[in-house]
Amino acid sequence: MKKPKPQPGLPSPDQILRFIETSSGPVGKREIAKHFALHGNDKIALKALLKDMTDEGLVDLAPGRAFHKHGGLPRVTVLRVVAIEGSNLWAVPDRWEGAGPPPRLRVMEQGRKGALGIGDRILARTEERGSGHVAHPMKRLQASAEMVIGVLVENVGPGGKPMVWLRPADKRARYDFAVADRGDAAIGDLVRAELTGRGPAIKAKVIDRIGDPFAPRSLSMIAIARHEIPHVFGAETVAEAERAAKLPLTPDGREDLRDLPIVAIDPIDARDHDDAVWAIPDEDPANKGGFRAIVAIADVSFYVRPDGEIDREARRRGNSVYFPDQVVPMLPETLSAGVCSLKAGQDRAAMACHLVIDRHGKVTAWRFARALVRLRANIAYEHAQGAHDSSTARDEWDADVLPALDNLWACWALLAKARAARAPLDLDLPERQVILDEQGGIAEIRVRDRLDSMRLIEDYMIAANVAAARALEAKKSPVMYRIHEPPSREKLISLKDYLETFEQSFALGQVITPAVFNRLIDGFSEDDRLPEIMQAILRSQTQAYYGPANAGHFGLALGSYAHFTSPIRRYADLIVHRALVDAYRLEVPGKPKDLPARTGLGEADAKGLSRIGEAISALERRAMEAERETVDRYVAAYLATKKGEIVVARITGVQPFGFFATVDGLGGDGLVPVSTLGSERFYYDEAARTLDSEHGRVSYTTGQRIELRLVDANSISGALRFERPDAPEGGFRNRPPRRDGVKGRDKAGKHMVGKRGRPANIKHKGRRR
Repeated sequence: MKKPKPQPGLPSPDQILRFIETSSGPVGKREIAKHFALHGNDKIALKALLKDMTDEGLVDLAPGRAFHKHGGLPRVTVLRVVAIEGSNLWAVPDRWEGAGPPPRLRVMEQGRKGALGIGDRILARTEERGSGHVAHPMKRLQASAEMVIGVLVENVGPGGKPMVWLRPADKRARYDFAVADRGDAAIGDLVRAELTGRGPAIKAKVIDRIGDPFAPRSLSMIAIARHEIPHVFGAETVAEAERAAKLPLTPDGREDLRDLPIVAIDPIDARDHDDAVWAIPDEDPANKGGFRAIVAIADVSFYVRPDGEIDREARRRGNSVYFPDQVVPMLPETLSAGVCSLKAGQDRAAMACHLVIDRHGKVTAWRFARALVRLRANIAYEHAQGAHDSSTARDEWDADVLPALDNLWACWALLAKARAARAPLDLDLPERQVILDEQGGIAEIRVRDRLDSMRLIEDYMIAANVAAARALEAKKSPVMYRIHEPPSREKLISLKDYLETFEQSFALGQVITPAVFNRLIDGFSEDDRLPEIMQAILRSQTQAYYGPANAGHFGLALGSYAHFTSPIRRYADLIVHRALVDAYRLEVPGKPKDLPARTGLGEADAKGLSRIGEAISALERRAMEAERETVDRYVAAYLATKKGEIVVARITGVQPFGFFATVDGLGGDGLVPVSTLGSERFYYDEAARTLDSEHGRVSYTTGQRIELRLVDANSISGALRFERPDAPEGGFRNRPPRRDGVKGRDKAGKHMVGKRGRPANIKHKGRRR
């Protein structure tokens, strides 16, 4: 590459590069001119020289018109926080066009108010330190709204000409956007696009083609892209996982439990097996009628060690994400579906929780040890239930498996008794299950059955989780608690107002416990409105989270609770395992080659539990939202073939602009705009959450079951749209016109997905007193 020639009176390109590299702040044309004392025509010549240097690839121009060495970091730039590791915060450039992967910078947060979290954008001053970089935050920036994930569609544009549009994947989006540049992406591709321009001139420019979301088993691709879920493991992570998988597994430093008939009971479609259980009547005369039990959990901490590549990637992901068409695992498949997964007939490393349970179902003692296990069977919930309920089904199992199952059921009867006495929150909400056929098409969408075998495993896991928390407390060790705080007064007031519309009282002065809500549920047990009551109670609850400061678990009615039983798919559980290794001194002998030696928590992570908890709580919420969105998209894809049909639906929410409804037995969420309800005026009652027609002929309220016509099912966003069965084509004659009188389009020329504002046929009553 030929460097631009220096001109008389101007600094040379090398001098300019040295000044940029050594400057403590951003360097623009003004700073260069001032440093080299340039005036008049020399400034004009400098501008030309800098353009030549940019064209030749010697420097890059950063946002704010500041120069920096080509391929390097600007002195001041926008960064995005991507990871929290111990007490360290890491960020990458918000935009990176340099060679190779973007550099990671350690963020120096000293003295800042308001902790930064994953996804936050900051303006920061960068500094090269040793072999890496650090960033000094200057200010937090608003989340970028310039990038949109969507699918390219072809539709009619202004003048009747066919145009390419970007249909956003966010169901809250109101418009499709005209595409100015689609690059090499084709119609139907999922893309990441940048919005440019303002007002009517907004256009979408495709930045990245992600793939075809409508290929078999690919609809989850939309949520993965939209939520930026890491789904490809780097070569270094995979290589470390392969080395870890070859670690020798011996009884040294472990209890040998391979002779015990331990079994795993999981969903029939389980992809990984974290946990297994065993129980036997206790022969100790002091515990007459009680049991001894073992909850054996995959010893992931043996394979995933602090500060290794796998650990960094697992913390970045936070948890596995489960979609109908695939799993995005927290750990590479070599571990998650291989050596960590507890499979029948194979020796596996486990962390064993030994429990002593009395005849009342109370756990009276516990201890933890590393162990070697060999499961007798992997059993599906349905098969475990069948073996319990049917003598015919019992004939299918080996002689030592049946007694093991019988003991598990007998011990669970005690645990269930203790659970009933504790009275945790009993919200039995339906869970949708999408069943795909061999070709990846939708075979069925149904509500997942709730079996006693599921409750059995749930109660064993809760017992082990409580034991883990209390064991660490007794050892005065750090604990990553699973915290669920009681409802706030504001939410309880909102619930009280809602219940009054059912003529149901709710005393705010009483001590609020889960049993209070359970009594409410029992009072509506024979009522069709029970699902709405349970949803209202659910909305009144706080969001559970992870952290080192114990505040109890309100929903489970427990004073101390931690997640210990799913370390293959949750990073919080791995943290608890490492803390137990330290507390019980369970480090295994030997120092593996090419892997970190330590398997315990370590001092840095112990001090950084608060920040780690914040990060993995946010990642958990991201995963839940992505999973829910993907099921909605599959429901919409399933219903797309039923457009125009009448469906039985249930109103799930009422707002001034209309009401939302879900299809009975399928789910999904769709809007019925108030403008499609007829020419009559409607009044919105905020407290009762109803829309009432002016003359009292019609009322729409939460929980009401009605028939609706399915107008649209958008599998890209998962949004549904309904209308009344008697609505004429084109809407009611007296309905308010659109804002510009053009059907399906606003003044900006954008295709409308939804419409805000209060239509002319809606009045707001306010809160009922």
